Amino acid sequence: MILLFPSDYFDKNHVDADLQEEFQAARQTGLYQIILFDYEKFFHESRLILSEQPEKPDSAVYRGWMMKPEQYEEFYQTSGRAGIRFINSPEQYQNLHLFPEIYDKIQEDTAEILLYPLYEKLEIQKIKFQRFIIKDYVKSLKDPRFRNDFTQQTSQEELDDYMQKFYQFRGDLLTGGICVKEYLHLKQYQAHTNEYRAFYAGGGVLSVCRNSGQPETAPAPPEELVQKYKNLPSCYYTLDFAELEDNSWKILESGDGGVSGLAQTENMLHYYQKLYEMLSRL
Repeated sequence: MILLFPSDYFDKNHVDADLQEEFQAARQTGLYQIILFDYEKFFHESRLILSEQPEKPDSAVYRGWMMKPEQYEEFYQTSGRAGIRFINSPEQYQNLHLFPEIYDKIQEDTAEILLYPLYEKLEIQKIKFQRFIIKDYVKSLKDPRFRNDFTQQTSQEELDDYMQKFYQFRGDLLTGGICVKEYLHLKQYQAHTNEYRAFYAGGGVLSVCRNSGQPETAPAPPEELVQKYKNLPSCYYTLDFAELEDNSWKILESGDGGVSGLAQTENMLHYYQKLYEMLSRL
């Protein structure tokens, strides 16, 4: 099995510095052929430059930065011609990368959403939620200069101003459309919310790990809830679970496994050993 990582911007012979620890853990397993590719050359010049050629055409896992669905499709097709066959097709990537694509399958265990085309005016009086957050189909603006949530007391002028800044700061990363999500009141332990990231691979649960700095004594999401979503339409994906103030649990986000960061408490060596085991069954 091949693992494909992006190279460092300044040194194409080394992995991206932010992925160094993962790279070392994966190499320590001895289970993968690990190849680097020049991220900048591909996305600015459409040239796939590899650190080495695949030993043979083989299934592959991408571990790196997010791509828009159309970028991933080009990456998938170009890599395929080089003998690198990613386990997630472009359709599977989009299924979990764009939250509205998977919403119908997880609706009963996540916040309600409203969808709008890009640049359509959001009218505060037509948003039915008393409190809500705004994001595109993939990400919200996580910036201390911007509000995390809005209420029905937010003025139309304030909302219009926020949306203008939202589009400005998301820039080229803007994806899909606008997703207005009902606000969820999350339970806290020692001033930390109780969030877990679950990785799924090959039709099973790969790992479930604390991911918000909460203490070890904080409860984990119910096993039944985690197992309930092990057969979503992707070979490799993530779901983020969070405990609410009433002790119930909800799904906060979904993601493609290849572009989802490992949880803060993940044992990386164990992760890459188990990932190989689970994907080898496909």
